[in-house]
Formats: sequence, C-alpha cells, structure tokens
Amino acid sequence: QVQLVESGGGLVQPGGSLRLSCAASGSISNIITMGWYRQAPGKQRELVAAVTSGGATNYADSVKGRFTISRDNAKNTVYLQMNSLKPEDTAVYYCNLVRQAGVRYAFWGPGTQVTVSS
Repeated sequence: QVQLVESGGGLVQPGGSLRLSCAASGSISNIITMGWYRQAPGKQRELVAAVTSGGATNYADSVKGRFTISRDNAKNTVYLQMNSLKPEDTAVYYCNLVRQAGVRYAFWGPGTQVTVSS
C-alpha cells in the first residue's frame, strides 16, 4: 500500500501564493507519476499538474504560468507552488500517485483545502 500525506493548504487572498507538499510512503517503487488534482464544489475532479519519474510535467491550461510542480525523488515528495492565485482556484486539492506493479495502481491523499478569497 501507499500512504500520501498532504500539507500546505489554507486561506489566501487573490494574487497570493501557497505551496502544497505531498509525501509518499509505503510501497513506492515503480512510480510512474505523482501529481495534483482538485475538486471544487459541484464540479468534477480535474488534473492540475503531474510529473513523471523522468521529470516530464503536464499542467492544466488554467494554471499554466502560475503553478509549478516539482518532485524530490530522494524524499518521495511532490510539491505544487501556486502563485497569482485566483478565487476560481478554490478547491480541495488531492495528491495522486500512480505506480506500476503488473498493472497500474492509483493512490490518493485525503485532500487539503485551498481557499482564495479576500
């Protein structure tokens, strides 16, 4: 099994910044990707950003140029630096990890609330 522990959410004013962290532990070999999704009230969960084991990144169009995902392989931790936050970024942010063990398995963190409001 894989355990994901998220931190760094909170309340921030529009234009502000937050940094989310997600530390993975357990059976974390053969990781394919780590990333962040978010879900706003009444909306489907959507990809925010992801990074592969090789360092390739993928971003939602809505966050390109504002958010940066990074990964510390030694610490099995993925970060999401969020700048120029907007009210529409308000959501619960979930850490995601995909690993290969015969088949692909996806794991989710419990989520951390990000609220952008004045």
